[in-house]
Amino acid sequence: MQPAYPETSLMLKETLQAPKVVEAQLVKNNQALSELVARFAGKPPSLLVTCARGSSDHASVYGKYLAQILLGIPTLSFAPSVGSVYGKHLALTNALFICVSQSGKSPDLILNAEIAKKSGAYVVAFVNDVSSPLADLADLVIPLHAGAELSVAATKSYIATLTVFAQLIAIWTNDRKLQYGLDALPDQLAQSAELNWGHAIEFLKPQKNMLVLARGVGYGVALEAALKFKETCILHAEAFSIAEVMHGPMALIEPDFPIMAYVQDDATKEGSLDIINQLRQKGARILLAQAKRPTGEFAADHLPIIADIHPALQPIGMIQSFYRMTNELAFARGYNPDTPIHLNKITQTR
Repeated sequence: MQPAYPETSLMLKETLQAPKVVEAQLVKNNQALSELVARFAGKPPSLLVTCARGSSDHASVYGKYLAQILLGIPTLSFAPSVGSVYGKHLALTNALFICVSQSGKSPDLILNAEIAKKSGAYVVAFVNDVSSPLADLADLVIPLHAGAELSVAATKSYIATLTVFAQLIAIWTNDRKLQYGLDALPDQLAQSAELNWGHAIEFLKPQKNMLVLARGVGYGVALEAALKFKETCILHAEAFSIAEVMHGPMALIEPDFPIMAYVQDDATKEGSLDIINQLRQKGARILLAQAKRPTGEFAADHLPIIADIHPALQPIGMIQSFYRMTNELAFARGYNPDTPIHLNKITQTR
């Protein structure tokens, strides 16, 4: 029987499991991630490459920003069709090639992992199913430890992937503040799930189109949020970097045009808030997730986040709060987020 109410959905149930998933994952993956870092201790990779699709690719965008900002290693997202459709090999000698997949079964990712190995890369699989073909092929497997995920809309596995990237970078850089931040993250995720974003539902319920904005380490979460709006709420949402919205999408803005924006407390904050103010001046109504509550007329559109989360981890708390709100929004719009239209849990692409 399909769930009939927001509080009984699989999406909500699995979202609320995320804190425990992360708590266990941080312990279980510490040794394997330390071994991965040790593998490159003498000669750091010349390039870090991620290969993924959907929510896994959005999590990889988060990892890309962390790697480039904190490791200083050029990082790119590999286009799977280059290998699976065009049949091309790239020069990947001494590259770290990370395939990210919940199921580990998509043919294009498996083929590209094979190509990467033949091209000289060290292949690592971030997977939830450690018995999958992708896991069998990889040089090293880092499990997501998310457990069974039955809702078509991925939630806890996405959060688990973000955390794997953050833990890898924390160990690699020996960043004690980030490591302490990760230690506190399970409790902060539990708190994030209880934050009230419900006031966004009334505004978004009748909407047909919207933008989702973020920048830097938050951009992958904006991509994921836009996907979930489309997938679970049948709401057309497009994600952009806050900087990129000035290059074309600004023309869409009209009175009360809906935007959801994520702003973390790092070097992107000042510039992001400046552009958000420009969008508001042009008439946009912006639901803003940030630590500091605005004053005055925009206070009602504030989406609260846990203030003391490490800035690089704030997007993880934001998406936890978002998932709970989106589950309720889907039902408010007349949809069941566990069974999206035309979609299956496992997508196999060539």
